[in-house]
Amino acid sequence: MKEIINPIAAALKVKTQQVEAVLHLLEEGASVPFIARYRKEMTGALDEEQIRVIQEQYAYQVNLAKRKEDVLRLIEEKGKLSEEIKQAVAACVKLSQVEDIYRPYQEKRKTRATMAIAKGLEPFAKWLMSCPQSGDVEEMARRYMNDQVPDVEQAIQGAKDIIAEAISDDAKVRERIRMSMERYGRIVTKEKKNHDDERKVYQMYYDYSERLVSLAAHRIMAIDRAEKAKVITVSITIDDERQLEWIKRRYTKKYRSVSDPYMNEAIADSYQRLIFPSVEREIRSEWSDKAHEQSIQVFSQNLERLLLQKPMKNKTVLGFDPAFRTGCKLAVIDTTGKLLEVSVIYPHAPNAKVKEAEATMLDLLKRYPIDIIAIGNGTASRESEAFVAKLIQTHHLNVSYTMVSEAGASVYSASKLAREEFPQLHVEQRSAISIARRIVDPLSELIKIDPQSIGVGQYQHDLPTARLKERLDFVVSKAVNRVGVNVNTASAELLKNVSGLTAATAKSIVNYRNEHGAIHTRSELKNIPKIGAKSFEQAAGFLRIEDGAEWLDRTALHPESYALTKQILNHLHLSATDVGSETAKQAVSEVNAAQLAEQFDSDSYTVQDILEVLCVPFRDYRDRYDAPILRSDVLELSDLQIGQELEGVARNVVDFGVFVDIGLHEDGLVHISKMSRQRISHPGELVSVGDILKVYVIGIDEIKQKVQLSLIPYTEITKR
Repeated sequence: MKEIINPIAAALKVKTQQVEAVLHLLEEGASVPFIARYRKEMTGALDEEQIRVIQEQYAYQVNLAKRKEDVLRLIEEKGKLSEEIKQAVAACVKLSQVEDIYRPYQEKRKTRATMAIAKGLEPFAKWLMSCPQSGDVEEMARRYMNDQVPDVEQAIQGAKDIIAEAISDDAKVRERIRMSMERYGRIVTKEKKNHDDERKVYQMYYDYSERLVSLAAHRIMAIDRAEKAKVITVSITIDDERQLEWIKRRYTKKYRSVSDPYMNEAIADSYQRLIFPSVEREIRSEWSDKAHEQSIQVFSQNLERLLLQKPMKNKTVLGFDPAFRTGCKLAVIDTTGKLLEVSVIYPHAPNAKVKEAEATMLDLLKRYPIDIIAIGNGTASRESEAFVAKLIQTHHLNVSYTMVSEAGASVYSASKLAREEFPQLHVEQRSAISIARRIVDPLSELIKIDPQSIGVGQYQHDLPTARLKERLDFVVSKAVNRVGVNVNTASAELLKNVSGLTAATAKSIVNYRNEHGAIHTRSELKNIPKIGAKSFEQAAGFLRIEDGAEWLDRTALHPESYALTKQILNHLHLSATDVGSETAKQAVSEVNAAQLAEQFDSDSYTVQDILEVLCVPFRDYRDRYDAPILRSDVLELSDLQIGQELEGVARNVVDFGVFVDIGLHEDGLVHISKMSRQRISHPGELVSVGDILKVYVIGIDEIKQKVQLSLIPYTEITKR
């Protein structure tokens, strides 16, 4: 067990006891969010990401250990196991290294070498590999002529084939070539003839070369995609002569041998035909896997930040789903997300019923206390923005608008869930509701959509589906549990992502609400069918009772800490009505969490969480982030000037920069080189999706309708 746990602890730079605690809790059936939030004293306050990595790394290490056992057993069955092989296998830290050691002992498919061995040429090959100083190679070859080997040339060729394969199976040779490729190799791409790339999407890679060590994940994926589209050829180049000389030194002697010419030919053949192509495929596959993992990580971070957007609480919203021919769909929702009214207007060509559209909008704004108009950012979005902005300015309306990403709204609108929620509405009307709700409660609305359809990644359609889904599902669970869920209003779709709950238990909660009315206490959850002791333990702290008799049921504290919370409350001479007041904050500031933990036989992590709740009892995790930018006027490309300072919203963070919505039809790009005065390795170090950014215009392309932006003031860029 130690040989598995120690590498994980070293990689994460945590103590082995922390890893052991996580694995123990996972084995007991605890969820990652539960461990991160309510078992800090056992794990040393490891967060969800660290716990996830421990979980994944443990699975890999267990798989590695099992493969090592299997390989040793298989080699031993062939009677070839030595102490040297045992030590080499024990030293392996990757599965590929284990497979390299096992390669010479694997059952071979039919190859040139196996065919030569079958013809009885192996002893001849071994004689050549022994590098004899005397003897006649052709005379020796004649000894192995038979019905299947009719002449000397075929005997020598068969022996060279055996030697070539033996060298290609040498784990040390393969490791050497792999290391050389990884450290010194260059990726080289060339344009293919008669390809289909009319828009020149991959023009950058028609004649491209870069060292592997500096090749960014997004370029790897672009190259892979271009190769798959048969636009380019891809290869890795290294100093072949240097590798061949190294192999020759390994397999030939310093003295002159009669077999040298044949060994050199076999070594060259082994390198060019077997070793290089095989290692090249492995390296490219490994690099692609790393690029996939990087892209999945970017997607995950963007999705998490999108899910955790700050809600616009207590706002009545008009959802505006833009379109040309089919009209713009409108939906008014109240502060809880309840639908009040739907409508449709035709302010754009080909219908262009502008006056009627204005009248409908003004009527809705008069009859409902609408605070915000949420405009979807799809087709006809900027035309719709111009229409709304003009309406606000002309009629001096006390209302603002904001642009909302409508990615995935159409997917939700056509889903079974949407049909069940609004069976009487058309798909387009449901889409307008979804857009509006993304302002009032982004998490509750976005949770209804397959994360892969939300569109905040890079090259997401090229990523391994199962791995992507696994990571995005983890992000959804992490976000839901960090925020917490109102057990009396949450949908089954939202509830199923709560720690300890499943689709079945979530449905059971909804059915219970429908039958018995509102749930009044967390302890009442135990009465719901399918929720046993373990489910209750894992879920209770993440389920909120907003208007219950027990004020603690509204907080993020777990019921197992209620008794301790009340003891500390009494110790500080506070009552429940004092919680969140200046009196409570003052009392908390004067105590020491570690001393309180010792006094009440608890731990400092739990006590610290309790003290935070006494100061801010109903904190929303999302309040730490920026709210959406509210606008009342529209921006045109012609309004921009080089050096101009603007405010925008980060819509997507990718490896090479961040796309920022500054109010134009297309998002502007801040390239990674224009994000900081210091060098950064990834844009995610500085910016997250949803951040409000101060940006500077550094380039305007009127033909392509694109804008280049910078986070560094324009005056500083021009001084460089």
